[in-house]
Amino acid sequence: MAKLPSPEPETTTGRLPVLVFDGECGFCTSCARLLRRIGTRAEIIPWQRADLERLGLSAAEAAAAVRWVGPDGSVRGGHEAIAAALLTAGPAARLAGRAIEAPGVSRLAAVGYRFVAANRGRLPGGTPACSAARR
Repeated sequence: MAKLPSPEPETTTGRLPVLVFDGECGFCTSCARLLRRIGTRAEIIPWQRADLERLGLSAAEAAAAVRWVGPDGSVRGGHEAIAAALLTAGPAARLAGRAIEAPGVSRLAAVGYRFVAANRGRLPGGTPACSAARR
């Protein structure tokens, strides 16, 4: 008997989680590409093209930090969103995601995320749109 093809994964209205990032920022876009390459199991979309209302996000929330919207509608932001994304990829990425969530490390990761977000215009791939004033 022939095996039936797997159904296409559902996206913003269905079961796959969604990672929403700043598509006008070159650094953020490069990071989103990296997450796709490592096999993150999520729809990864710029907030500027996302149906924010359907995701339960405001434009201000989406612009403030990367957001992870789980299949259950739960929302995580900043370093917690990055950890959630990593937890859906391969073994090395999952290990990194668990490390980011670890007590103590999570606080440091939060500080690190805020530092990177505030300085992303100075990082490789940064553009004028990456200005800290946008965060």
